[in-house]
Amino acid sequence: MGSGKTKLTAEILDRLLEETDPSWITVIDMSPTTVQGVGGRISTYTSNVFKARYLTPKVIRAPRIEGRSREEVLSLAEFNRISIEPLLKEFLVKPTPILLINDLSIYLHSGDVSKIVECLELSKTVVANSYYSEIPMDDKGSGVSEKEKKLLDLLMDKFDRVLRIG
Repeated sequence: MGSGKTKLTAEILDRLLEETDPSWITVIDMSPTTVQGVGGRISTYTSNVFKARYLTPKVIRAPRIEGRSREEVLSLAEFNRISIEPLLKEFLVKPTPILLINDLSIYLHSGDVSKIVECLELSKTVVANSYYSEIPMDDKGSGVSEKEKKLLDLLMDKFDRVLRIG
């Protein structure tokens, strides 16, 4: 958190837009909107995001920070899954050669990783950022931190390059 992942992704988007037709680019923004100082939408860093196809739910929660119990963390993670899946389906119906995903780990708390893999396989270029730590955040015993790390480890094998920042 706070390592500059979203800002870097926004800078990559700006560069891509200088060299690529905007209709070839989709941005799926999964960043929490409910807690100050956590996450951040790409639109915070560049208005150019609106030149591409920009898919983002109105509200995304921060389960581990907002949830006060195991049940609340799981409920918030499920809220996010329900909010994000229509965007993934929209992308799968009409994929673009370039896909950027902001804050991928949010979906992995409760979502189906195979849907993410499908999206990755439909694009020639994918830039995705995510929270990742060897030391899991307190998830109130919900298991979302362990699931997140396991699925990110699996997904990182699908990328040519993985940058660890922060």
